[in-house]
Amino acid sequence: MLQRADVGGLGSVPRPAYDADMPVPDPAKPDGAPTPKPERPENAIRLGNGAWCMPDDLRWSFARSGGPGGQNVNKVSTKAELRLAITAIRRFGPDDRSRLETTAGRFLTAAGDILVTADETRSQADNRELCVSRLKAVVTAATTRPKQRKKTKPSRGAKERRLKEKRVASDKKQRRGWKSGE
Repeated sequence: MLQRADVGGLGSVPRPAYDADMPVPDPAKPDGAPTPKPERPENAIRLGNGAWCMPDDLRWSFARSGGPGGQNVNKVSTKAELRLAITAIRRFGPDDRSRLETTAGRFLTAAGDILVTADETRSQADNRELCVSRLKAVVTAATTRPKQRKKTKPSRGAKERRLKEKRVASDKKQRRGWKSGE
């Protein structure tokens, strides 16, 4: 039976759907100019390519890990599970969100969270570090924009070389043919 221990006090608390990076019109200003995006605090976790989240947004749970390990696996909860709501990632635009949905399908839950697990080591701390590094890899992959393909045409010389090679190959195959009556 899998036992879980929820750490951090944020286990099943629903998160509001908000995007902290969106500029909000300031009613105190007469022209209604938006306030600037918040700067990254010192204790924020960098996820890659400018994206970050607060440590309080990470929801950790731990379970007893399966596999070899003797009595240790029956006594110690070393398997780490990390959940992060996509809406809690700051500096993460709509394009990044759509790329995340296509590239990280197996890490996404139906609730819109990123779920990363690690149970490779016998140490809970090492498994926590593995979870964070995997989360960073997923977010970095989603925030990296693919290169735009530039349409190119083959040069005139390339076309001529291709046609010449085709003629040579065709002539070679014509000479191989069996001719009756000789």
